Amino acid sequence: MALRDRLGPYGVWHLEDAVTPELAAGLEDAGYGAVWLGQAAPDLSGAERLLDATRTLVVATGIVNVWQAGAEVVAAGFHRVAARHPDRLVVGVGTGHPEAHRQYAAPYRTLADFTAALLTAGVPADRLVLAALGPRVLRLAADRTAGAHPYLVPVEHTRRARAAVGPGPLLVPEHAAVLDPDPASARARGRAGVDFPYLRLVNYRTNLRRLGWADADLADGGSDALVDALVAHGDAAAVAAGLAAHRAAGADHVAIQLLADDLLAGYRELAPALGLTGPAAG
Repeated sequence: MALRDRLGPYGVWHLEDAVTPELAAGLEDAGYGAVWLGQAAPDLSGAERLLDATRTLVVATGIVNVWQAGAEVVAAGFHRVAARHPDRLVVGVGTGHPEAHRQYAAPYRTLADFTAALLTAGVPADRLVLAALGPRVLRLAADRTAGAHPYLVPVEHTRRARAAVGPGPLLVPEHAAVLDPDPASARARGRAGVDFPYLRLVNYRTNLRRLGWADADLADGGSDALVDALVAHGDAAAVAAGLAAHRAAGADHVAIQLLADDLLAGYRELAPALGLTGPAAG
């Protein structure tokens, strides 16, 4: 089965530490096709733990940071895990943010070299994706890997990214969501989720400015319009419609980051509105 088909239309994004084997198994049963792990361990041990607990779910790193370990560590982890779980592991890599890494320098060249090293070490291109926002890295992702995994992007970015990479490469944006029909409280929770640290990081601010958002939209936790563009909120039907807009704009698969106290209950509530009806529905 091709990766695009195995992923299905919707998955889930959370920091690796937040995704337990029990949550992963519940997401699989609810019909989500993949779980994407932020701040993933370079040896892929966290992905391995979740693959061991599931049957059909794709587990992807979203992302392994290239400054954390050498490509040989990631490649060795891939071969170890893929030997036991063929076709269910995806490696997403990226450069993160200059604010977080003292060694941050020449990020494009570092990412390109890291990608080349993974490919040379036998990580298949069709199991590798890159964190990509701007046109240069989007092109690298399209040319060298299965595709791109943008984070904190509105639908307009997906539309432009699809035009930039063409019809073939995977495009997997992350998008936050809040299940709350009250706009004021939903925006408050959504604003807290995107403001710190994301709206204070230069990579995201630059990308949003490139899409036409003004400095006033980026200030004070984000304008209502920006929060609405970055966080789907409302009842399950409204959230599903906001996420489906990425698919209509060219996304192959949307990685949903639900901002909720009870993640599994929230994802189960949302699944029928997304058209998910069973294990890895696609």
